[in-house]
Amino acid sequence: MVDTVAIFGLGLLLWTLLEYAIHGWIGHQSTSLARLHAVHHRDPHAIFTIGAWLPVAIVWTIGIALWGFSPLMVLFSGTLCGFAIYEAIHYRIHFCRPKGHIERWLREHHLGHHQRMPHRCFGVTSPLWDLIFGTEPTRDREPLFASVRDTAPIAGRTNIRLLFAFHYFRRPKD
Repeated sequence: MVDTVAIFGLGLLLWTLLEYAIHGWIGHQSTSLARLHAVHHRDPHAIFTIGAWLPVAIVWTIGIALWGFSPLMVLFSGTLCGFAIYEAIHYRIHFCRPKGHIERWLREHHLGHHQRMPHRCFGVTSPLWDLIFGTEPTRDREPLFASVRDTAPIAGRTNIRLLFAFHYFRRPKD
């Protein structure tokens, strides 16, 4: 049981590295993902990762059917749990007022990235990899956070409704 919990925790940690890599290395480089990410920077209503959930759920379900809760699937489950936590935090950062000190700090960190330092603060759920890879602001952190502290949450609809639209199966119009 302890091994399973440790492997699941390792999956959560793995997610934070994937989040940093996807956001910082791929999302801010010259890639097709970078173009999608730029849409989110221009309009935070566009939470484009929502389209990943159905394929990921299918892969997870097939993996559980084939291998059960093997160490690899426990690691994958921890990583997916980290992804779900990321989605919830990222949504709250943009659409809700923070509740508590940690959520306020994460919100200021991410909004600082959006509004002031697009090449810093890539971690949304954790600053760990920003600290390791040198993209965490050190000297200018408090002025950066203060500059976005009073940013009102955005209003309106997100694209979260697309999760249930099953647009994945529609044929593209010619």
